[in-house]
Amino acid sequence: MINKELINYSLKHIAHRKARSLLTIFSIFAGIATIFIFVSFGWGLFDYVNELKSSSGADKIMITPRGVGAPGLDTTFSLTEEDVDAVKKTGGVYEASAIYSRVAEITKGRTKKFVFLLGYDIEIPLIKEILNIGIAEGRDLRKGDKNKVVLGYNYLLAKKIFPDALTLNDNLEVQGEKLKIVGFLEKIGNPQDDSNIYITNNYFEELYSNSSKKYSQIIARVDPDNIKQVIERVESELRKSRNIEKGKEDFFVASFEELLGQFTHALNYIVYFVIFIAFISVVVSAVNTANTTITSVLERVKEIGVMKAIGAQNRDIFAIFVFESGFLGLVAGIIGIVIGFGVTNIVEAFLKSNGWGFLSPHYSWTLFVGCILFAAFTGAISGIVPAWKASKIRTVNALRYE
Repeated sequence: MINKELINYSLKHIAHRKARSLLTIFSIFAGIATIFIFVSFGWGLFDYVNELKSSSGADKIMITPRGVGAPGLDTTFSLTEEDVDAVKKTGGVYEASAIYSRVAEITKGRTKKFVFLLGYDIEIPLIKEILNIGIAEGRDLRKGDKNKVVLGYNYLLAKKIFPDALTLNDNLEVQGEKLKIVGFLEKIGNPQDDSNIYITNNYFEELYSNSSKKYSQIIARVDPDNIKQVIERVESELRKSRNIEKGKEDFFVASFEELLGQFTHALNYIVYFVIFIAFISVVVSAVNTANTTITSVLERVKEIGVMKAIGAQNRDIFAIFVFESGFLGLVAGIIGIVIGFGVTNIVEAFLKSNGWGFLSPHYSWTLFVGCILFAAFTGAISGIVPAWKASKIRTVNALRYE
């Protein structure tokens, strides 16, 4: 064990060589800060996904046509009323609702935008359960509503969609038709969903009379305890409805949880890759720390000889250099955490201001302590070999060293 006297000696040496110590600290804390930033945001995303998994979407399945683009961009591939009926009559399906989706031109004053217009069955609002949103202002759509629209949260904000924020009872031109705004939805947390606009299915069919009954998606509430079997039965019924063979499906059927799982799987690879890059920078930092310790050993050979001559043992010399490299790593870890915490707060504020509120970091004492200990451990490990060599220097040779 290193004693108080040896600790004081090591700290004085670190303070005496400020420039070299600061460069060593800098090389470590950059990697630690990077790891902290990406782990905190990655952890935050996992929290968001897990929250969605435990939400009202856990008992839902989603049926979408195979196409070359997102629903609403390519109407060549669509679902029909017969498909909706096939899903509804499947065992294990409690209810199903078809969703229309098109890219619509909206105009307010002189500003023109293109956003997603969604039409849904207001009596079976499964899409709102999937998104887990309610009304923030005004009211929801009602049966028989014509020329009325509910808007996403971003329309309440100035300079998000239009230069000025919209208000209840404003008129918004959609596909050349003037629609009255009756409500605004709660914030979801990403710009696309928060810029969607919603009308009833019946009014959608009237607005797009040339493409009615071409659905972009079907959402069904199913038996959550037998969701895999229900999906298989739905696929079978849809193959019959669409008169296609098994293996040649022109549609996808997946549970909401499965879709989130695919997202999580892809997210894992991204987070692991980023952490790997950050880890490489930490390895480079460890090499720099080892190089600093080696230089320190060469500069202090005669000191080592004097210490050994007055009674210092090999383990004392070893402890000194390991402590110095570990202490530099500890300081670098603390600085890296402080900088990483500051950067994540700035990035979080920027993301929220741009509508990406769900991309928020997760802070945990295990993350803070883990990063600091990892930095200290990295520093200590990088100093082991130079420290071991320093401890093996013979006293006579050290005293003669010039």
